[in-house]
Amino acid sequence: MEKKIALQLARFNELEAILSHPEVFNDQKKYRALTQEHAYLSEIKNVVEELNRSKKQFSENKELLQQEKDPEFAQLLKDDINQLETRIAELEKQLENLLIPPDPNDHRNIIVELRAGTGGDEAALFVGDCVRMYKMYADKHGWKTELLSCAESEIGGFKEYVMTLSGHNVYRLMRYEAGTHRVQRVPETEAQGRVHTSAITVAVLLEPDEETDVEIEDKDLRIDTYRASGAGGQHVNKTDSAVRLTHLATGIVVYCQEERSQHKNKDKALRLLKAKISEIEQQKKADAIASTRASQVGSGDRSERIRTYNYPQNRITDHRINLTKYNLDRVMEGELDDFTTGLVSHYRQEQLNE
Repeated sequence: MEKKIALQLARFNELEAILSHPEVFNDQKKYRALTQEHAYLSEIKNVVEELNRSKKQFSENKELLQQEKDPEFAQLLKDDINQLETRIAELEKQLENLLIPPDPNDHRNIIVELRAGTGGDEAALFVGDCVRMYKMYADKHGWKTELLSCAESEIGGFKEYVMTLSGHNVYRLMRYEAGTHRVQRVPETEAQGRVHTSAITVAVLLEPDEETDVEIEDKDLRIDTYRASGAGGQHVNKTDSAVRLTHLATGIVVYCQEERSQHKNKDKALRLLKAKISEIEQQKKADAIASTRASQVGSGDRSERIRTYNYPQNRITDHRINLTKYNLDRVMEGELDDFTTGLVSHYRQEQLNE
């Protein structure tokens, strides 16, 4: 691993020199690629530097402890050593994950689509909880979120919620969230305190960019407009601003009613439609080359139960990597990194094994 780190740091210094030349701005596509690589290597450099500092401090404290006669100060050193030991382990794990080679799509914008499945109202409430969880996770990573469309439930939560996420490593960390998420908890309406099981599905789609844009002509679409409506009457609209698009070739239907303008709603619906068509094309290619079940699991099959959220025991389990944590309360506050980074490592190892 040390040799790999040395190579990455050497490349970082090389990029620093390249990016200092004014002519690098002339080719915007190349410039974007270089700055993304620079950001990735800069992250590695920062972790390596903190790891080295922590190891040095750990060694110095161990030496001091052997010579220290004052029991009170010796205890302080022991506490500091324990904290450093924990931090070193965290940094080594973080570095291991960072050294996984970046995918060209790592920083691409994504569309996350959450839908209530089995469980009725309780599933819709859980969609709302997961939307909040993903938004808080996005905030922790400095990502931007944008609502594309949603269908609210009568008692709260959402039957469906579609949003975009954009930022550094957004696809890298979110791609394996696709699948069926199962929740076990006592609904507020349950008088006898029985635990109910509900499920929601999550889809993670790459939003087409300049290079992967999907061309759709108006003749390939059926465009319906209607009056926006919503739970609680918050969409009081006297014009037909809501838009529903049907792609005639594939039968895919999308809609948007979040904006007051019909034009803006059509633009948002078109973004979602393009992402769905692009996903179908990607899936065809993936199926053609998939040789093992593992590679298909990683493609985001929505039918597979990937994670269970057990509220009575404060337990969350990811079934793909057999990871169980008893900090569900914190995960629902957006502390998802143990799962997202663990999944990146797992599937990278699967690729290496193949």
